[in-house]
Amino acid sequence: MQSNVTDFYVGKRVMVTGGLGFIGSNLAECLVNLGAEVLLVDSLVRDTGANPHNIAPIRDRVTTRTVDVRDVLAMERLVVGQEVIFNLAGQVSHLDSMRDPFTDLDINCRAPLSLLEACRYRNPGAKVIFASTRQIYGKPDYLPVDERHLLHPTDVNGVNKMAGEWYHVLYYNVYGVPACSLRLTNTYGPRMLVRNNRQTFIGPFVKQIVDGQEIELFGDGAQLRDLTYIDDVCEAFLLAGASDAANGEVFNLGGSEPISLRDLTQLLIEVAGGGSYRLVPFPEDRKAIDIGSFYSDFTKIRRTLGWKPRVSLREGLERTVAFYREHRTAYWSDEWRN
Repeated sequence: MQSNVTDFYVGKRVMVTGGLGFIGSNLAECLVNLGAEVLLVDSLVRDTGANPHNIAPIRDRVTTRTVDVRDVLAMERLVVGQEVIFNLAGQVSHLDSMRDPFTDLDINCRAPLSLLEACRYRNPGAKVIFASTRQIYGKPDYLPVDERHLLHPTDVNGVNKMAGEWYHVLYYNVYGVPACSLRLTNTYGPRMLVRNNRQTFIGPFVKQIVDGQEIELFGDGAQLRDLTYIDDVCEAFLLAGASDAANGEVFNLGGSEPISLRDLTQLLIEVAGGGSYRLVPFPEDRKAIDIGSFYSDFTKIRRTLGWKPRVSLREGLERTVAFYREHRTAYWSDEWRN
């Protein structure tokens, strides 16, 4: 971790929306270890990845509020005094967005707008970092995809995440709220949702491998993807939060190099010491929104903030499989809701 980051967060008041989710909980652990005073906000929406087990190691070192970010009055109270806000709350399921577009609109547009309005009126100096997605690019016109690539998302989730991102850029340009956006691509690692595919495709793959089940790959498995390990993603958020150079900007994250889904699955099986897969035809609902191969160009964030992925894919998968073998009972179901 860069020294300017480790120094920056000491004593800082930091709020993380979606704080009990995959990225939020990992980021929260980084923040408390850096000496920040951390407030986690989460509405605990079912099947979005929020899980109290995610913050078990730091439960006594953070403050947690069960609040929906769409609640404007609540957000107006919570943003007061916060110096940095990581806006990670959102719905990321592409299929769910097509089945229920209005809920996706509410979560991915109204929620960030509520937060930004609260900052505008109650704390305009708070630095806000938004978790966007490579899904806003849609099917790529060229590879690797840089930030100048046209945005033509192929599903409702991509459209709404695109709007959420540009609310943040707009509020910086017009109201001076120091906001920026990171476009994530296939984040993976400990604490990701594995019970279903509403968050990542790799999560269910890991669960199936640990359970000794056969993985089904759609199509020929030749589609290329880049993956970013959670520790690297957290470092990118921390760098963006600590740097004024990020204000008003959008940045791609990415992996060290692209890999086909077939080769990724074979690597996962090798790392886990067993497992199998088979190729199956694309379901129609997935085929309609599939983008084919995609991998990002992260030159801009490397040049501006000094970020690059550090954890190799093999090492990241090894850590991930080991985590879920150790903590299986906490992630295979959501019995904690009962």
